Amino acid sequence: MGRTPPHPEVSQFDLQQVLEALVDPVRRSIVTQLDAAGEDIKCGDFDIPVSKSTATHHFNVLREAGLIRQYYVGTSRMNTLRRADMEEAFPGLLDALTRAR
Repeated sequence: MGRTPPHPEVSQFDLQQVLEALVDPVRRSIVTQLDAAGEDIKCGDFDIPVSKSTATHHFNVLREAGLIRQYYVGTSRMNTLRRADMEEAFPGLLDALTRAR
């Protein structure tokens, strides 16, 4: 559990932070890929046109905003979309985003 990065609680979600996270096309792509997959995805398995260090930054922004949850399976950092939590905090936001793809 010590390797699991911190995640905000739903009560800590901030709409401004979420919207700032989603303004970047790479981060929107990560969110839509997670939504389309319907399952958790390893960091290295996303189709994003950035370096590993830049990808790490994008994942951190999404995690800190509450959009994704990250955890380890062996040496792989897995990502899951926090759809239910986002729906609780901001109803319809992710639906609007994923419909736009």
